[in-house]
Amino acid sequence: MPDELSNELSLDPEDWESFRELAHRMVDTMILEAQTFRERPAWAQAPAEIQDRLSSEPLPIAGQGEAEVFDQFLSDVLPYGNGNRDPRFLGWVQGTGFPLAMLADMLAAGMNPHMAGSNQNPVLVETKVVEWFRDAMDFPMGASGLLLSGGSMANFTALAVARNARAGFDVRQQGLQESPLMTIYGSSETHSWAKKAVEVLGLGNRSYRRVAVSSDFRMDVQELRSAVNLDLAAGHRPIAVIATAGTVNTGATDDLNAIADLCAEFGLWMHVDGAFGALAAISPKLRDTVAGMERADSVAFDLHKWMYMPFEIACLLVRDGDTHRATFSQSASYIATTERGVSAGGFRFAEMGLELTRGFKALKAWMSLKAYGFSKFAALIEQNVEQAQYFASRISDEPELELIADVPLNIVCFRYRGIDLDGDQLNSVNKELLLRIQERGIAVPSSTVIGDAFCLRVCMSNHRTRRGDLDGLVEAIVAIGRELVEPLKR
Repeated sequence: MPDELSNELSLDPEDWESFRELAHRMVDTMILEAQTFRERPAWAQAPAEIQDRLSSEPLPIAGQGEAEVFDQFLSDVLPYGNGNRDPRFLGWVQGTGFPLAMLADMLAAGMNPHMAGSNQNPVLVETKVVEWFRDAMDFPMGASGLLLSGGSMANFTALAVARNARAGFDVRQQGLQESPLMTIYGSSETHSWAKKAVEVLGLGNRSYRRVAVSSDFRMDVQELRSAVNLDLAAGHRPIAVIATAGTVNTGATDDLNAIADLCAEFGLWMHVDGAFGALAAISPKLRDTVAGMERADSVAFDLHKWMYMPFEIACLLVRDGDTHRATFSQSASYIATTERGVSAGGFRFAEMGLELTRGFKALKAWMSLKAYGFSKFAALIEQNVEQAQYFASRISDEPELELIADVPLNIVCFRYRGIDLDGDQLNSVNKELLLRIQERGIAVPSSTVIGDAFCLRVCMSNHRTRRGDLDGLVEAIVAIGRELVEPLKR
């Protein structure tokens, strides 16, 4: 029966020309957005009526049409993100995105491959992206790798491999019920993913040792050695150390070579959480910052952080590919490998992680790296480090501002100190100052606490930021700080 006489349904457009016009509107809208960020506030709180409208929408039984839904997106959703695409977004470490990668995600969704593996060229694309990063991180030819949703899943997957590799028995067969306590070591600055991971992996929070840091916020390797020896003496089984390349609070990088030496001495798995800092390795100027990372058993890093890509894409590298696959490989009749046809080549990515169903994350990385080259991304990373040093110098030059920590990489922690304010007043003033900076749409810094000090935290991981943005932020902070302390003088 011809299509025009069929009663069967599809989600393809009924009018392809009208849909094509709508698609062009969508693309044009997002490109115009990227061109005009500076004409809008860095962040805007959605009006209550818009939030209420989104929150109270009933279950949509009948559709309202593609164009109508896009119009609501334009009015109710697009203007009210968290600001992370804006040049003045300087908080946390979040993907800023860029136009080519955005369009690559559209192409990936349009192609819609199932990325468990099999005989298809998108698999070759992901394999090649992983190989490029394997080479950039100076990992050996036998290393394996996988693209995941983010640093948390990449780090979690690495720790699962470490657990199975160093347990001393077949964890997949026996489980952990009768095993000795396996201990994991990270610093007090290690990201919170580690606590979730040890709990979900069945190791328990009691297995996780939080090692003190020195004054530069790097893991104290002598304290690490003492902790390992104490656990050995207690009959526990130390299995892994989580080192950090670029801590989330201050950007500090642990002494990776010293930790690698200790891990080799005790037979421990060395994992590097390099969520953003690992990518310093692609810069010849900054590579020494992460010296020793190439000796790790595994490293995880986010391409949606210091490679500026849209969410979501992270990479895990594991030195011993066979050990990696041994943690997750399995067989089932419905994913059997054949010598020819679609299933030829097997389901390689399903053998390296928890997910069977996976999206085509690799396309935006493949297209972007081919279009711009690693050298451009390296130059942007170097630019961010230079901007951090510039911003720190501006803070140091302002009598009413003070740095709270050193600036080893791209994070600046500071506060408004005013004149004659005590600790509690300083914390209160800086908390309110942060909110006013955000709510007025001036910029989006974040915050942290170092010691007893509430700090404003600026992270340079935005390819759109310019020095003028930083100058404007300093001026606004001083002005708002004075606005806040004036009543305290009365």
